[in-house]
Amino acid sequence: MNPWAKFQSLLVYEIDGNSLVQWGLAAAVAAVVLVALVLLKVLLAGRIHALAQRLQSGWAPAVIQALASTRAWFLLVLAIHAGSLALVLPPKVAAVLASLTIIALLVQGAIWIQTLLNRLVQSEVRRRLDTDAASATTITSLGFLGQIVLWSVVLLLALQNLGINVTALVAGLGIGGVAVALAAQNVLADLFASLAMILDKPFVLGDTIAVGDDIGTVERIGIKTTRLRALSGEELIYGNADLLKNRIRNLKRMTERRVQFTIGVTYDTPPDQLAAIPPLLRTAVEAQPQTRFDRAHFKDFADAALNFEIVYFVLSPDFNLYMDIQQAINLAILRKFVELDIDLAYPTHTVHVRPAAGDVPSGGPASGSPGS
Repeated sequence: MNPWAKFQSLLVYEIDGNSLVQWGLAAAVAAVVLVALVLLKVLLAGRIHALAQRLQSGWAPAVIQALASTRAWFLLVLAIHAGSLALVLPPKVAAVLASLTIIALLVQGAIWIQTLLNRLVQSEVRRRLDTDAASATTITSLGFLGQIVLWSVVLLLALQNLGINVTALVAGLGIGGVAVALAAQNVLADLFASLAMILDKPFVLGDTIAVGDDIGTVERIGIKTTRLRALSGEELIYGNADLLKNRIRNLKRMTERRVQFTIGVTYDTPPDQLAAIPPLLRTAVEAQPQTRFDRAHFKDFADAALNFEIVYFVLSPDFNLYMDIQQAINLAILRKFVELDIDLAYPTHTVHVRPAAGDVPSGGPASGSPGS
């Protein structure tokens, strides 16, 4: 047989029902489609970037990032599917290849949507964090829930495409879910507490809150735990359910600060001076800016002092401002007391000793034996 005849017989040689020419054509189609898809990805990114610059739009980075998330395996699956169209494949093989292509489309589509969602959520959180931290926290959590829903739908569609009865699977998962819920009550309690905090917003990121004896700034609100940065520097971690069981004081939302303090004078202070002390205290408070005087009264007779109670408001939640004002008030009161010769009380005790009946007073005749 001459070489040409051998070459012709080789070309018509079949592998799995397809000649070498068909296999070569399929490989060529797959290669061309793969190169075309890669070039299309690069060209689209460049065109979108140029269009966004011309229109001054901010959506381009999100779209370009989504295009960049296109996986190489996805382009390869599309190329193989395109090349397979040049072949005559058995029905089962063609069905499996079609199913794999659809699953690849579903997964890649979910990756595109997730990338866009993450980009949009991050951009919105950065924009709102300084002005509306509550909505920033809500958007972050909604983005996370959106991703869970997205991948759940993709998983169900993929399983349905593989011929699995999704309805029966969902019913089975529902029964199993009840068992899991009973076994993971604490985890689910923290999860629902997290959702309650997101919706009700008792505090948001950046708020300073007091929980029991602890005070800290909210740094992270997670699915299971909330983390605070304590005033002393350490990180405080609370389970969300345990946190909501406590009484929480949100110090950042304080509009003004109520101040109550007591001052005591000695018992030998004359009544006229005692009557002059409440007006003196009022003057000391009202002399300070950003204060609102409430009351000053002779409160009670204590063990070692005559106590006066003073109540006023600082018209700002700033703690340092409050301390500056209280210091100025204390100094003004002290100066006025020195001027009026009023003594501040301090713990003292006076002991009165009375001799018992039959005791000889000091300096009396000494006892001795009776005379003869």
